[in-house]
Amino acid sequence: MSNALVAEPELGHEVTLMVRDHCLCLHVQRAARALARRFDEAFRPFDLTNGQFSLLMSLNRPQAPTLGSVATLLAMDRTTLTAALKPLERRGLVAITVDEKDRRNRRLVLTAAGRKLLGEALPIWKATHAEIDGELAPHSPDDLRAALRVLG
Repeated sequence: MSNALVAEPELGHEVTLMVRDHCLCLHVQRAARALARRFDEAFRPFDLTNGQFSLLMSLNRPQAPTLGSVATLLAMDRTTLTAALKPLERRGLVAITVDEKDRRNRRLVLTAAGRKLLGEALPIWKATHAEIDGELAPHSPDDLRAALRVLG
């Protein structure tokens, strides 16, 4: 079909404003970036990013999780997770071991140093979350978290 026969959609500025004001993806991305910057700043004294904190916290389990299970939890592909683990492994915060039951799998172990750093950073995480929860009032942060879990 010729492009000359296809009508051009109406793309006036009002469409841009409507998308800006209603696009959930845009609003969630903007909020995610703002939250990430805020937590990155809060974790700066620990030489951690918010993503590294979340990754380390995801390893804080009774049994060392597999790489695949952590990737699923964090909604990351395995390649991206492997790259994110490298600086943490170099710092001695994480160890990557071969799964004894299935040698094709890798287990991610939070080291004593990683556990210590998480313990030091946790009060900052709690305080930052308390500030954000307060700023969200009168909206319910718990309702927001529940709504976001529906999407993710």
